[in-house]
Amino acid sequence: MTPPGKQASGTLYIISAPSGAGKSSLLRALLESGRVAGVEISVSHTTRAARPGEVDGVDYHFVDMPAFEAMVAADDFLEHARVFDNCYGTSRSAVETRLAGGVDVILEIDWQGARRVRELLPAAVSIFILPPTRAALEARLTGRGQDDAAVIARRMRDAVSEMSHYSEYDYLVINDDFQQAVDDLVAIFSNAGDALALAKQAETHSGLLASLLAPA
Repeated sequence: MTPPGKQASGTLYIISAPSGAGKSSLLRALLESGRVAGVEISVSHTTRAARPGEVDGVDYHFVDMPAFEAMVAADDFLEHARVFDNCYGTSRSAVETRLAGGVDVILEIDWQGARRVRELLPAAVSIFILPPTRAALEARLTGRGQDDAAVIARRMRDAVSEMSHYSEYDYLVINDDFQQAVDDLVAIFSNAGDALALAKQAETHSGLLASLLAPA
């Protein structure tokens, strides 16, 4: 029997989280653990300039605006968005080629992109990662040492807005104990994550969800 969300070829995993929840670190640890095989993270296209240390084709596919707009016109994005002065998008052809080849693909996208992708590929498995507390999220954002108080406050408001869409996902993972969160992701990728399904997690963590989404 084919597991829920499993396609005839590869499975598409959508993973979303508010900034500061540790999504990228968890996914890196997941792939480096060697506990899941045949899984790749999709590399997005962006019009922003590469930052020091970033590699084209590894961190992002860096393209200029005309090239990005040509991909939009050709309908070659599963989803795309403009964030401030830069554009980001997920290549439809790259994802579909990997899925057809039997590779499981991870998309790191926000709730709006996730909603769009689920419309196009409803068999996708979606996972939302939450911080253990609101204070922990703020501490992680502050700990980066890159932003002033006003920016941190805006990021917290954005995080609450993002987290309010957790109910649109199939699974919830709480990044409290880092290794446990990695184990939870492994369980989902191994089709053994029933305990992490939305309905059960929402009931178990009802207090946490209420505190995370409470007005500032």
